[in-house]
Amino acid sequence: MGEVDPAFIQATEHRPKLNTIQIEGIPLIDLSVSDTRDLKQLVSEIGNACKKWGFFQVINHGVPLELCTRIKEAAKTFFDRPIEEKRKVKRDEVNAMGYHDSEHTKNVRDWKEVFDFLLEDPTFVPASPEPEDKEIRTLTNQWPENPPEFREVCQEYAREVEKLGYKLLELISLSLGLPANRLSGYFKDHTGMLRLNYYPPCPCPDLALGVGRHKDASALTVLSQDDVGGLQVKRKTDGEWIPVKPIPNAFIINVGDTVQVWSNELYESVEHRVVVNSEKERFSVPCFFFPCHSVMVKPLEELVNEQNPAKYKEYSFGKFFVARNRSDYKKLEVENIQIHNFKISN
Repeated sequence: MGEVDPAFIQATEHRPKLNTIQIEGIPLIDLSVSDTRDLKQLVSEIGNACKKWGFFQVINHGVPLELCTRIKEAAKTFFDRPIEEKRKVKRDEVNAMGYHDSEHTKNVRDWKEVFDFLLEDPTFVPASPEPEDKEIRTLTNQWPENPPEFREVCQEYAREVEKLGYKLLELISLSLGLPANRLSGYFKDHTGMLRLNYYPPCPCPDLALGVGRHKDASALTVLSQDDVGGLQVKRKTDGEWIPVKPIPNAFIINVGDTVQVWSNELYESVEHRVVVNSEKERFSVPCFFFPCHSVMVKPLEELVNEQNPAKYKEYSFGKFFVARNRSDYKKLEVENIQIHNFKISN
């Protein structure tokens, strides 16, 4: 254990088993519509994947493949730079965007480095999680000087993935029996962000995790991973950790807490984590689709009736988001706020 700082060590019950067998993974969905496969069938596949797994992979998604290659190259070039240079764009409690190398999940440090940037710059969020505090704070991106093309590639990639995100929100909306544009209004002036993840080789992959078990606060997460793999999803039927097999040119999609509440638990946000590798570094690029900070999140009225009453109290997305992010910089004495804090006990 001498090689790994104790801050990274997971509790015994959360340590990964590294001899996982390859079993049936999350569904793979082709987003193209043709003469032999209509929109109705595609929507049905999306709905089934959201119900059964909360996760699926997509191909024929419309994001240019050369851009997917360029973003990973840009990420590698950035993370390969000396630490002093990366720290010039380091995030802190004042500026939440940029480079960070000591993120915590469930109060255990993650074995990774990240670079975060906003899809909309500037983005507005509440200044604090306190309900009576009406102050709004402005978040802006900070970009490194090197590599010189880094900013341009990141922004170009973000624009294309954003288009895919909106398309997926429409398909999810249709799968809930709602109009395609039912959710899009919540994303005007959204708080979405994109992250570059770098997982260095780890001397003790049986003790640490790249990211500990967690659920995403987003409505939707769109992830590109490289061919090394490491993402694991907790299977709803039995709680087993299932590896997500890398598929060339595919994106991994998962519904987050916000869709769980909107759908009144027809769809569920599922726990996932990242295991690390003793020999290979790994890169991944998640894009988190968060609604506007002023959105009040609650089960959609079309999905609530006497037989199926609302399972959640209404909450402010912005306040929830700000409260969730407080633990990124320091270990908290209590677990971070979760949507189950808003659950109605019927």
